[in-house]
Order: sequence, then structure tokens, then C-alpha cells
Amino acid sequence: MARGWISETWDRVVGSDPGLQRLRSALAAAVAMSTAMALEYGYGRIDDRGPQGTLIAMMLGTVMAMMGSMALGDGSSARAKARTAAFFPVAIGGGMVVGVLVAGHTTAMLATFVAVMFAAVYIRRFGMPFFFYGFMLWMGYFFAAFLDATMAQLPSLLFAVVLATVWVTLLMTTVLRTHPQRTLARVRRAYGARARAVARSCADLLAADPRDPRRLARLRRRLHSRQLRLAEAALVIEGWSGTPAALPAGWSGAAVRRRALDVHLAIDAMAAAADGMAGTDARDLTAAARIATFLAQRDYVAAEREARALLAAEDPGPARDIDSLARHLATAAWEFVTVTRQAGVPDAGVEGEEAFQPAVALAMGALPGSAAVVAGGVAARSRWNPVARLSLPTRQAVQVAVAGTLAILAGRELNEVRYYWAVLAAFIAFAGTATRTETSIKAVNRVVGTLVGLGAGIGLAHLTAGHTYWIIAVIILSMTCGFYVVTLSYAAMIFFVTIMVSQLYSELHEFSASLLMLRLEETAIGAAIGIGVALVVLPTSTRDTVNSARTGYFTALGELLRASAKQLEAGGAAGSAELDARIRVVDHRLQQLALVARPLTRPLVWGNDPRLVRHRLTLYAAVTRQIRALALGPRRAADPAPAPHLAAAACALADAATALALAPTPKSRPEPAVERALRCAEAALRTDRPAPGTVLPPVTRPLHRLRHLLHDLSVQSPTQGSGGRPSSDSRVVAAHRPAPAAARSADADTPS
Repeated sequence: MARGWISETWDRVVGSDPGLQRLRSALAAAVAMSTAMALEYGYGRIDDRGPQGTLIAMMLGTVMAMMGSMALGDGSSARAKARTAAFFPVAIGGGMVVGVLVAGHTTAMLATFVAVMFAAVYIRRFGMPFFFYGFMLWMGYFFAAFLDATMAQLPSLLFAVVLATVWVTLLMTTVLRTHPQRTLARVRRAYGARARAVARSCADLLAADPRDPRRLARLRRRLHSRQLRLAEAALVIEGWSGTPAALPAGWSGAAVRRRALDVHLAIDAMAAAADGMAGTDARDLTAAARIATFLAQRDYVAAEREARALLAAEDPGPARDIDSLARHLATAAWEFVTVTRQAGVPDAGVEGEEAFQPAVALAMGALPGSAAVVAGGVAARSRWNPVARLSLPTRQAVQVAVAGTLAILAGRELNEVRYYWAVLAAFIAFAGTATRTETSIKAVNRVVGTLVGLGAGIGLAHLTAGHTYWIIAVIILSMTCGFYVVTLSYAAMIFFVTIMVSQLYSELHEFSASLLMLRLEETAIGAAIGIGVALVVLPTSTRDTVNSARTGYFTALGELLRASAKQLEAGGAAGSAELDARIRVVDHRLQQLALVARPLTRPLVWGNDPRLVRHRLTLYAAVTRQIRALALGPRRAADPAPAPHLAAAACALADAATALALAPTPKSRPEPAVERALRCAEAALRTDRPAPGTVLPPVTRPLHRLRHLLHDLSVQSPTQGSGGRPSSDSRVVAAHRPAPAAARSADADTPS
């Protein structure tokens, strides 16, 4: 029992950070910033730059190390990193030159400040490196203009930048470099940990009191949430599999994808069986719970023993459909154990080894955390404005220029010197965001993080006052923690930044509670302006972006259904590599849809029903699980024979998915094209009526369920409780609506 508890605890740690990318990024930033700070301090002392000059060099070096560690933290080669880093001094130096030229001329400096902000955002259109070049351009201008730098000081400032660039590049290509093969191995271990977390949710669900519907609903939501986290880890594996030098010896990207899909299918089948049995009086419920518990505790020997015992038990005769689910769970658990034991042995001769293309492009080693990829093709909400259809980076550059101008005007009304805090808040609000809701949430989080950080910042500043080394330690620790939590909570990251700022002003002997309050006020002004501009100036609608993601999802779904139909019509396992790739494309489209719809799952948007959005996302996830089972089903049969009627059903469902991609907002009844395609699918599935007890191909049940789920997604509100809202349990019940009686009895011995 103790061993199982330790194993589950370790799985939570490993699964929370696939590949340990957050931890590595945080530690790399801490090492890079602290060593660059020490290096610049030494440079300032050797060059006899004085206290102020040394401090400026240290700040420049720290900023360069911070941004450089992020920009060079992916799995690219040393040559590619050096090529990216070569333009760091160009970007920040260009900003410095412009800042020096306008320093001391207030009007020119403020007007140029707006132009630099526009340019810094506009160049993001050219790729991820330019995202950092834009920040560096902005930062270089800020340093030079607000420090009133002169041309005589420019060479020493540029030398400090070059020194920090060379140092951070050396670190990120040697001791702090990301090893793609090790990272992929860690991500695969995290994938296994998240699979076992799904097994733990299955065990908890099966052991729940059937008389407690609220707990059952809560555990079902947890199960589905962990299934989504498992799919996200699978996409990270997909992305790293396409990174050069990431694959272990003897493996191909297609083989890694195939193995991950085998695990995914087994876990999906186990979760579906547990979900169906939960809260019922199904036979062997206790045995199924024990199997799931052993899997969660990584006791594969005991799990296999229990699964064998359940499957070998004498069948007492005709039983209800619900009683067969325990056997399905045991079969799925056995498959999972078998695949897991072969984790180190590559599959031989997997199709598509040479043509492997990952279905997802990672951002700094992780899944993109913004809706920008989807929103890039969405026009702004502005019928009369001719620039509404400009690209997203261009529109955001316009937004930043307007927000920056207003922040300068409003911020200077509050304080003539510290108004740049308002400008920074307005500028950052449009970094890493796409829709107006995303921008608003980020701006609010910045204010909340600053407000909460005030107390901690003031308290720590009094404790460390006069102790330089303690101040440096707190600054480094704060930035490390901020980097670690930035993808989890932007407000938490700003909390640590506020602590860091407090320590910095303490060391500069400028710290006071009133100064931090001024920072909060300026930040609130900038955030409010950022929100207002995002809502009024060329706004990118969250709903429009969700509709775009929905269209992409249904389009990918239709393509996968057509590819599955071809395989069903031909028989055998030909083209399975293509199906594997298309499955991951659908998984990626679901992840994007869930990402852009996240603001709609909370009461943040006017006129939106969060419960209905969560309900529909549950249906999308259920569709994805069923299409995965459909596409992988033929591989599980020893010698799959051609099935023209099933191929016809899959083609009809593909037509329904394509019609849904083109359909407007769901209404009270399906669109005619969707309804017609669903009827064709139903007719095709009824052409072959098997005798009761006949074992059908493992694709039959997914086809039936897909038909029901696509119908539910084609209408405005598939299942409603009182008041037209989905009832508390409808979010999970609809996703697992049973197939027709004939299909259930005929498919009773085949796990879904």
C-alpha cells in the first residue's frame, strides 16, 4: 500500500509537468540571469563604470539573459540557436540607437515610443524569434530613452548587450541546453503517469456511493478532465517526435505515435467502461475497481492477475449489457499492461516512417497557450473599417499603438516620471493573446498579481533592507518561481515580479510603500486602457474564434472519417499510418477548440451560458474518443474483412461532419444537410442485422455513438434541464448515451 501511495504521488509530480519543461525553463532562467548579473558586475568594475553604470549593465545583462533563456530554450540545434541569438544585439541595439537620438526631447521621445511599440508587435508576423526581437527592440529603446543615454555611452551599453548575448548563448548550447531525446523520454513517462491518473479516476468512480449523484457527477468531470490532460500529453509527444535528434535509437516518429495511440485506446476503453458502470449494480463492479486501483498504483502484476481472473471466470449466462462492461475494462487494462511492458521495444516496420510530420508545432517545447494560431484567420468585428481584415499581428500592432498613446497621456496625468508602468501594462496585455477576452483576462490578472504582491513585496523589502546578497537571492528566487508558474497563472507570475521589483527598488534606495502603490495605480490605468482598446479597436471576437476552431475541428473529423471509410471498404490494415496522423490532427483541433473556448466556460462574456459551453465541449471530447476507437478498430482484428455497409456509414458521418463545419450556429433542429447525412448513416448501419450474441467488428459501436453525438452537436441544446439549461448530469450522460439495443447486444463482447 505504501509503495502504491508513493508511486501515485510521484506520478502526480511527473504528470503535472510533461518533460519537466516548466521546471527546466525556470531553472535555466535563474542560472542565466544570476550568472549574467555577476558577469556584468565584473565588467562594470573592470571598466570602472561607477555604481550607476555598473547597475545599468547588470540590468541589461539580466534582461538579456531572461529573454535569451526563453528564446533559446527549445530543442533546436546549437547552430540554429546561435543564428537566432546573433540578432539579439541587433534588435536591442536598434532600439538603443533610436532611444539615444530622441533622448531629452520629450515630444519626440513619446511619439517614437508609440512607433517602436507598433514595430515591436508588427514584426511578430515573421515567426517566434521575432516575438523576442520585438521585445528586445522595445526594451532597448526604453533603456536608452528613459536613462537619457548619449552617443558616448552607446558603445559601452552595446558591449554589455553583446557580452550577455554571448554568455546566454554559451549557456543554452552547453550546460543548459535542452536534450531532445531526454525530453521526449520524460514526456513519454509523463504520458504514462497521466494514463495511470485516468485509472485512479476510474477506480474512484467505481468505488463511489451510487446514492450520491453529486459525487458521481464530480468524479465523472474529473475523469473527463484527466482524459483531456492525457490527450494533451500525447500531443506534446507528437511535437517532440518531429524534433531532430529526439527519437531514441531504433524508433521512428510513426512508431512513437503508434505506441502512444495504443495506450490511448486502452485507457479510453477502460474509462468508458468505468463511466458506464459507475452508480449501477453491475456485476463484478468491485473486481473492476480493484483492477483500476492496481493500475493507478503501477502494480501491473496484480492488475494483470485480476484481469485474467475476471476474464477467465465462468460466464453465468445471459446478462444485462451493463454486466459486460467489467470484462471490457479488464480487457482494456490487460492491453494497457501489455503495451506498457513493451515501452522500450520499438514497433518494426511501421508505415510512414520516412514521411513523418508532427500534427502539432510546439512553442518553446510546449503546446501553444494562446488562441493566436486559430485567431489568425478571423476578421475583426468592424463592418465599416477597411483594415478589419488585416492580419492579426498588424491589427494588434494598431491596438498597441492606440493603447500606448492613451497610456502615455493618462499615465503622465498621474505621474510625470513613472508613467511607463501604465505603458508597460498596456503593451504586455497584447503579448501572447489574440481575442479581446484573452487580452482582458491578462490585463486583469496583471492588476490582481500586482495588488496581491504588494503585501509580500513590502514585507520582504523590510526584511532584506541593507543586505545586498539577500536581495539578490530573493530577486533570483522570485523570477525562478515566476517562470515556473507563468503558464499556469499569469497573476501568480506578476505576484513574483512585484516582489522582485520591490527588492530592486530597495537596493536602489528608492523603495517606499507609496512607490508600490503608484505602480499599482499606473498598472491599473494601463490595464484598463488595454481592455478598452481590445474591446473597441479592431476587436477579435472570442465567439468568432471559437466558431473558426469549431470549423477546423469538424473539417479534420470529416477527413478522418473518409479515410476510415476507405480502410473499412478495403479491409486489412492498409493506410493505418495515415489514420494515425489524422487522429492526432483531430486531437490537436480539439485542444485548440478547448483552448479558445476556455473563457466561455466561465461567466466572463456577456450573454454566454458557461454550463452549455462546458456541456458541448464534453460532447466534442466524446466524439474524439469515439473517432479514435473507430480509426484504430481494424488494427485490433486479426484479419479485418471488407465491410461496405460500415464504410457507407462512415462516409455518411463524414458528410455530416463536413456539413457541420459549414453550418452556422446550431439551432433547435439539425440543418437539412446534416439531418440527411445522419439518416443515411443510420440506414447503412441497419442494413446488416446480426443475430443476438454475434460479435461485430470493434468499429460498430463507435459508429453508432458517433451518429448520436453528431446529432447532439448539430442542435442548440441536446439535453436540457429546467429553464433551458443542461442539467447537472447531462454534460456526462449525453457523451455516453448507449447505442440502440440491437447494436448493444451484438457488440456486447467487444470493448469500445
